[in-house]
Amino acid sequence: MAKKKSDRGESYRPATSLVLAGRSPYEYEGFVNTPLYRGSTVLYETYDDLVHHRNKYAYGRRGSPTLNALSGALADFEKSAGVLLTPSGLSAISTALLAVVKAGDHILVADTVYRPTRVICEGVLKRLGVETTYYDPLIGDGIRSLFKPNTRAVFTEAPGSQTFEMSDIPAIAKAARDNGAISLMDNTWATPLYFRPHEHGIDISIQAGTKYLGGHSDINLGTISVNKEHYPRVLATHGDLGINPGPEDVYLALRGLRTMGIRLERHMESGIRVAKWLQSRPEVLRVLHPALESDPGHAIWKRDFSGACGLFSFILKPEAAKNIGAFFDELALFGMGYSWGGFESLAIPFDCSGYRTATKWNPGGPAVRLHIGLEDPDDLITDLAEGLAKLG
Repeated sequence: MAKKKSDRGESYRPATSLVLAGRSPYEYEGFVNTPLYRGSTVLYETYDDLVHHRNKYAYGRRGSPTLNALSGALADFEKSAGVLLTPSGLSAISTALLAVVKAGDHILVADTVYRPTRVICEGVLKRLGVETTYYDPLIGDGIRSLFKPNTRAVFTEAPGSQTFEMSDIPAIAKAARDNGAISLMDNTWATPLYFRPHEHGIDISIQAGTKYLGGHSDINLGTISVNKEHYPRVLATHGDLGINPGPEDVYLALRGLRTMGIRLERHMESGIRVAKWLQSRPEVLRVLHPALESDPGHAIWKRDFSGACGLFSFILKPEAAKNIGAFFDELALFGMGYSWGGFESLAIPFDCSGYRTATKWNPGGPAVRLHIGLEDPDDLITDLAEGLAKLG
């Protein structure tokens, strides 16, 4: 970080902003990184300070220099009124939803949404008297026909979880605003580096910082970025629920922020390379990746997004089903595990036909989701080729 304050303001490019945001070395004896503050109790120097709340920090759960460094950096990057931190991506989703709905409300949720989000809607929110309608993520401006007088919120995700359909986010966000509803988006796949939800009309932008913000598969973290209109109510709910991530995870996320740009470039480049290679394989029916020109959502992705990450899926031909286990067991570089966004490559099978309600999932063969990590893509391709050979 420059010793003198620059007068260039917000003119820095994203890669530079990732390095600078949320850092004030000369407030901490010149140390480059904000120190890790652990603690619950914060002492006031005088009685007068105590009763008039004159401390910058009042209680560990309500913030610390470490937490504020990350939330401030992300707010600058998201161009929002503020960012709130939670212990996981799922807790960020649930906190944001609880902040904007009440008993008797109705919400619209993309049918392709991250499955635990559906669990929140069909469990916690339903018990509280909130009705959920799932919609086709390709509906675009047609979502207007689904609004009810009590529709309070619209929840989006692009691309769709596991199946990677591209929604027209600006159209959906405008429809929500025109109908007096709050728009929320899970932006974990693209991160604010490759898609800026608030600039496309979204009120509340959510990330699982567990993924690319951390980048090393060793933290759990969620972020909620909110525009000026709705920030006070989300802040209040966040505080009332006592939501607070651990300082070690926040510190590691700050470290991950500095390298996220260069890591995402590698994830994207390697991911597209592997995806194109899979397109050429006789065992593969089709590849689901919006950055490919052949993908049905490519035009929307190219219009609204500036990049992609390392996560995508592909469909194997039907005859591969009987040997799908052999394919996975042969893989040496792809771990079999949930979550993603770390330096390592991952592969899992999936079938979402049992819980989609507004759309039908009938891919025509076994479905596989890949996360392309930071390994050499040629080695990853060799590993996948050896796995595919087992299908015969």
